[in-house]
Amino acid sequence: MARIGVLTFSDGRSYAHDPQIAELEEFQRRLQRALADLGHELVLGELVHSNQTARDQAERLARAGVEATIFHYAVWAFPQFSVVASRFPLGPLLLLGQINPAKPGMVAVLAAAGALEQLGLLPTRVFGQISEPAVLARVDAWARAAHASRALRGQTYGLIGGRSIGINTAVSNTDQWAKQFGVDVEHIDQWEVVRRASAVDPERVKRGRIWLEHQVRKVHYDGVQLTPAKLERQVAAYHALRELAAEKGLDFLGIKGQPELTEHYATMDVPEAFLNDPYDWEGPHPPLICSTEADMDAALTMQILHLLSGSPVLFADVRHYLGENIFDLVNSGQHPTFFAARSQDPAVNLAEVELHPQGFYFPAGGASVFHVAAPGPVTLARLSRLDGRYRMHLLRAELLRLEPAREAEVIAEVQPNWPHAFAKLEASAEVFLQSFPSNHVHAVPGDWVAALLQVCRNLGVEPVPLGAAAGELGYA
Repeated sequence: MARIGVLTFSDGRSYAHDPQIAELEEFQRRLQRALADLGHELVLGELVHSNQTARDQAERLARAGVEATIFHYAVWAFPQFSVVASRFPLGPLLLLGQINPAKPGMVAVLAAAGALEQLGLLPTRVFGQISEPAVLARVDAWARAAHASRALRGQTYGLIGGRSIGINTAVSNTDQWAKQFGVDVEHIDQWEVVRRASAVDPERVKRGRIWLEHQVRKVHYDGVQLTPAKLERQVAAYHALRELAAEKGLDFLGIKGQPELTEHYATMDVPEAFLNDPYDWEGPHPPLICSTEADMDAALTMQILHLLSGSPVLFADVRHYLGENIFDLVNSGQHPTFFAARSQDPAVNLAEVELHPQGFYFPAGGASVFHVAAPGPVTLARLSRLDGRYRMHLLRAELLRLEPAREAEVIAEVQPNWPHAFAKLEASAEVFLQSFPSNHVHAVPGDWVAALLQVCRNLGVEPVPLGAAAGELGYA
């Protein structure tokens, strides 16, 4: 969760400030309790009632390393104090006006916001009692967005391979990433995966293969494309990738796969699924975000979604349209098995998972991690570039299950050995297909539209909300 600074502003006249101290402190305590209950860490400044206190308290918060700061108002406060405090590195600013009808706190927020905007700042504004669920949700979304934006700084993306099968939207400018997002890109040859996989302890690999055989609903060995040896090759590659990430300090990564590995070694479906999962055959672990086809903007989108939510993130192709704004989202093995039942218990999820042989696209063979994503609300998002400028398409959707006979028919027609997620979009199919900038789309459970809009503001990314989200650009 986020490390948030709080500065509560007051009147600059002692005869007006002094009688309001207890009142302001109570408003501040309410704010502190509400955000602490959500898991955020608060760094509280003393009440600001002069240029000197504004400078001293802002400097104190900056030294404490806050990721973002709430400028908090419940009474009239001199706008100049907010200007003085804003001169320190406090991260994104939220101006919170708690309702206090007897005092002109709203006036103070509007005056401070105008003063800050004259300086080129763009603070977020929220009005209302922090005890109101909608108000607290807005502040929480802003705080999570601040954390996600700040957490990217100094991270390293492992680019394993390069552009895959001519997908231009999968390749990004490393200088732009460093400048705009603070992310470095470490280039690694795919041969390193093969080399390291061959050195993994065979007994460790065998244990992984046996665990999978016992945990999933069925392993469809066919003696050609999927054999125990090929499944063990995928398990070994998984361990090689985790070793690479640990050794090189990779915070997230992408694997080219096609065509070299998929034609001459094995597909990366099993490694990709379990890197993105919160567990593997050796126990629980935080998801390590990984994109297939070395899609850089996919991985960056997924990492942002993960930093916001803490959840695994789905990667898929927009594969097929079923009517009624329902799309079949499919990709070889990239769906984390978490999405099969949305459980932290691998046994629950893997009871819905099958390992199928790969088809003609991937002659090297290996297992594809088949399942159908469990129903529930999700947020879809994708970073892309328009003439070099970053933007983010985002919208809400509902994952659903089809009527059993119809679902089986669609899966058989589209791709019977790959995972599926049936998503009913909030936007119309026409709007989505005419505007969405990539064949790859990414999903995380829950509603993260407000937080993503704030992330876009923090990172200098143009938001492109679709559906009902298009009306929420001013929503923090």
